Amino acid sequence: MNAEREFIKLDQFLKLAQIAETGGQAKYLIQSGFITVNGAVEKRRGRKLYHGDTVEAEGETLQVLIEE
Repeated sequence: MNAEREFIKLDQFLKLAQIAETGGQAKYLIQSGFITVNGAVEKRRGRKLYHGDTVEAEGETLQVLIEE
């Protein structure tokens, strides 16, 4: 297995998933406590997400899928 797993940062994921239109909007959602990662509120926009993590935002539950 690769020692360095592929990841995406939480703010980038929110933009890619079209939950946030801009980095500023993603930052606001995260720092305001509106985002959970694997069931826990996450307030770090640089949080690394890995394949299989779940993100809940705006009433939607999304799963992180990273192809290697």
